[in-house]
Amino acid sequence: MSAIQVRPFRRGDRDQITQLVNAHAAAVVPGLSVSVNTVLASLERQPGEFIEDPWVAERVTLVASQQNRVAAAANLLRYFPDDRAGAAARDLGDINWLLCWPETPAGNPYWPDSAPAARSLMTACLAQFEAWGVSRQHAGGELPVHGVYGVPEQWPHIRALYQQAGFTHTGHTELVYLARVEDLPHPDGARVAGLSVRRSVGINGCRLSAVLGPDVIGYIEVETFDEGERLARTAGWADVGNLHVTAPYRRRGVGSWLLGQAAGWLELAHVDRLLTYAWLEGTDSGGLSYDDYRAFLPAAGFRELTRTQRGWTRPAS
Repeated sequence: MSAIQVRPFRRGDRDQITQLVNAHAAAVVPGLSVSVNTVLASLERQPGEFIEDPWVAERVTLVASQQNRVAAAANLLRYFPDDRAGAAARDLGDINWLLCWPETPAGNPYWPDSAPAARSLMTACLAQFEAWGVSRQHAGGELPVHGVYGVPEQWPHIRALYQQAGFTHTGHTELVYLARVEDLPHPDGARVAGLSVRRSVGINGCRLSAVLGPDVIGYIEVETFDEGERLARTAGWADVGNLHVTAPYRRRGVGSWLLGQAAGWLELAHVDRLLTYAWLEGTDSGGLSYDDYRAFLPAAGFRELTRTQRGWTRPAS
């Protein structure tokens, strides 16, 4: 077996780590990749996470090198143990993501098996948690790629590695969906006469509201991935930040009408792909069952990309 070296990240590793990130992302979301600059920036901070990012006290990125190749890499976070961090993250050690190459071509002596390197890297991650003295340990796969988080079903090698290290899935499962904007419904009107659309600034993107007389009976928010030209290769993509219809107007075509309004707006911005997300169980903040939302999405032109497990935990020693 070739020698394995687990060490801190060096700037010279940036291209190989980006290849690891994009290979894992490509198995989940088609055609969405990130640049070297995006990966490097994400190792230092996550400015989009303006609530949780300031809770992080320390960041460490480790790589497992084997025959001059980065066979595996991991990004670790330590959260403050006091009120500088929210209660959910306080004194937490987190494997923000861990990636490794899953397979080796048979009979190629110059391409060593990455599995031992991945196990060595995991051992080093747990040793870092011990050195930090954190009281809780968490793991996931929060890549700097939209729609790629948790442990997707397309990463059985990562799931097995976490399980072998003693992590168990104690959180929830989410589904990620993708639609071509041209496939979204473009209805002339919902089964509610007198609807009009109003645009405004939303919480998660541009808000398009369904207005009936003096009342707003629903809205959709769509956020374009505007970092595309600066950092990542995400031009032409957006996601649904919120979709809500008030209870009396559900199942009357208002949701499809709102999607149609969003599609028309996104087409003007040359956006042609739209992501959205749903939990496997439970209800959203507006009381809508995720079962109902998941039934609605395929009928509206979305296809399921993955089911991803969020919330992997391990007892601290």
